Amino acid sequence: MGLVTGISVYVVVWWVVLFAVLPWGVRAPDTPEPGMADSAPERPRILLKFAVTTLVAAVVWLGIFALVQSDLISFREMAKGMGAP
Repeated sequence: MGLVTGISVYVVVWWVVLFAVLPWGVRAPDTPEPGMADSAPERPRILLKFAVTTLVAAVVWLGIFALVQSDLISFREMAKGMGAP
């Protein structure tokens, strides 16, 4: 896996994990402030969610990197079997 591919995979994994982490602990206020959406979270804790996302994405990316580097599953051989040059 090259540098650009590795970064690209990490960015995609990071965004997928972020969307999984965003709903954690979200509670709407009992009495929303005027002008605010009723469903706006009371305490979004977005920095904590970014930190958790970064750590989880790093672990997932390391797993993907290890799988690609180990040749346990040969993606090049799979592509040849599909008719790719």
